[in-house]
Amino acid sequence: MAYRCIIIDDDEIDRLTVQAFARKYAFLDIVGVYDSAVAALKEIETSLPQVLLLDIDMGEINGLQLRKKLIDTEACIFITSYPDYAVESFELAALDFLVKPLAAERFALSMQRLEEYLHMRKKSELLDHSLHGDTIFIKDGHEQVKVRSSDILYLEALKDYTTVVTKTKRYHILASLGNLLKTHSFEGFLRVHRSYAVQPHFIEKVTPSGLLIDDIQVPIGRSYKETVRNLTG
Repeated sequence: MAYRCIIIDDDEIDRLTVQAFARKYAFLDIVGVYDSAVAALKEIETSLPQVLLLDIDMGEINGLQLRKKLIDTEACIFITSYPDYAVESFELAALDFLVKPLAAERFALSMQRLEEYLHMRKKSELLDHSLHGDTIFIKDGHEQVKVRSSDILYLEALKDYTTVVTKTKRYHILASLGNLLKTHSFEGFLRVHRSYAVQPHFIEKVTPSGLLIDDIQVPIGRSYKETVRNLTG
């Protein structure tokens, strides 16, 4: 499935760069490229895009103001020269915040996150979960999948969703990480980052950059370093 995407940037070189990068991703259908928020609004009143790739510092209507007008758009990624806008952008439910000059590798990571997020939203109507002791039942399509809590490697937060990662599969649940960790099934998990909680017995190694779990690097948040240090002695 391709998702309708628009690109807005008042700098021609930056606009063309974002367009060239975005064209490489088949899940994006670029339906409009604009040099101002005003020009974009004139054309998208009747058909709201699903993805915004949006500059912030623009005349008349800036990117933050446009996001407020299009807050129902499923995903917004800000691309700007001004890192100071980061806090404001995430308050407007931005999925990501990229700083110019735009690097292909960083853009690729953002697109990976975007595709996963859009996929989860698409499945959300068919996704539910219920907790029973040490077992979680995940409704995936028409099936109820039984997953033992002890088999879960770690949990990863993505806005209102949580990804449940096992050795064999990733499941997506429409529930926040914070709420899941309050339940009995997940009380043994260790929060190591704002967006991650892990099963302590799966930790293979603690490195300067994070935790190694099943050959996967999980980051440690600054405020959680002491917690990890106490766990590992």
